[in-house]
Amino acid sequence: MSVEPYREITFDKDGDGPAGQSATLAALARQGVTDLVLLAHGWNSSPSGATRLCSDFFAPFPGLFGPGVEAGYAGVIWPSMMFTDEPVPDYRALVTVLPEKEPVLGRLAELLALAPPHEAAFAEFGALLRELADVPGAAAGAAGLAGPVPEFLVADPVAVCALFTEALGDVPGGGPVDGFGEGLKRYWKGAREALRQATYYVMKRRAGRVGESGLGPLLGEVARTAPGLRVHLVGHSMGARLVAYALRGLPEGARPVASVTLLQGAFSHYAFAARLPHDPRRSGALRDLQRRVRGPVVACYSRHDTALGVMYPLASRLAGDSASLTALPGTGDPRWGAIGHDGVQGVPGTAARTVADVPRDGVPGSGCVNVDTAEVVRSHSDIRRPELARVVVSAARAGRP
Repeated sequence: MSVEPYREITFDKDGDGPAGQSATLAALARQGVTDLVLLAHGWNSSPSGATRLCSDFFAPFPGLFGPGVEAGYAGVIWPSMMFTDEPVPDYRALVTVLPEKEPVLGRLAELLALAPPHEAAFAEFGALLRELADVPGAAAGAAGLAGPVPEFLVADPVAVCALFTEALGDVPGGGPVDGFGEGLKRYWKGAREALRQATYYVMKRRAGRVGESGLGPLLGEVARTAPGLRVHLVGHSMGARLVAYALRGLPEGARPVASVTLLQGAFSHYAFAARLPHDPRRSGALRDLQRRVRGPVVACYSRHDTALGVMYPLASRLAGDSASLTALPGTGDPRWGAIGHDGVQGVPGTAARTVADVPRDGVPGSGCVNVDTAEVVRSHSDIRRPELARVVVSAARAGRP
């Protein structure tokens, strides 16, 4: 580990963790730590990969805090999976985080390898995706399912895989689905993306649950036993969703969080909005929760993040969930935007900075702040940057009394 003191907090898929974790963090305050920077990783295939990310990310921090600050560090390790730009997920990693789904994953991998050009094979593939995502008894086009279910999980699987294939640029000229014989074989490329999106849907729910049911209550206990400790939450990708949902899980009256920094956040840019611009009767899932933070909520975003700008948007459009994630490619439809692609939207008074501005100008002491990091962040996972460490430290300074 590149920094000390460093602690790791672990949660299972339901947000449960070993006893005594809050006491471990509170003990840092008794050792002289004034500010705790806590990082939640995004999609990783192993706890060791998450630890390496924490070590790399925290490496620039020593020396950035000014006098009067004794920094401590922590990583939040939760059962996620790697979501890279590779066309096919690592099935061994999938089984690691979804062991109960091993038979389903095995058959999905087999179908993708064989790529049979038959509608029946696509129908089986669609049914397996629904089983993977715990959409019980959902047939294609099923209605009346409990809770919001992405349309791509219940729509015609051939049409869905064709749409994903087209979005990946595999259908010349964006031509029509031909729907017969060997013409179907090409749509297995889109099927691979459908699997990625199904696992994304599973992990999206998991990240919110771990944040709200696990990290939020744990931070509430830390606030009770170490009330002077200032906590600075940092999350990448789905980990940004996790730390944001931790605000919803804080006990009433607890305010241990001094700042929040969201790095390429994989959730809706309207999450904090009191009203959705396209539907004023609705609000974001985290409406006004920035007020539970003593300092700023900083959203770092980059237009170079193609994961949030192309494929996530397509799946979100298919989900029909504007309180969820990202935009349909090429339409500019703001309903589907991701916070990691264009920052916080729909919150009046949100400040704007660039990553070059922050060391000179700092960030406001409260409210939402958008920081354009395109100058240094060139892809979804490109966060091991000293410039981003400076953003986190600026937010932490702004959150101090």
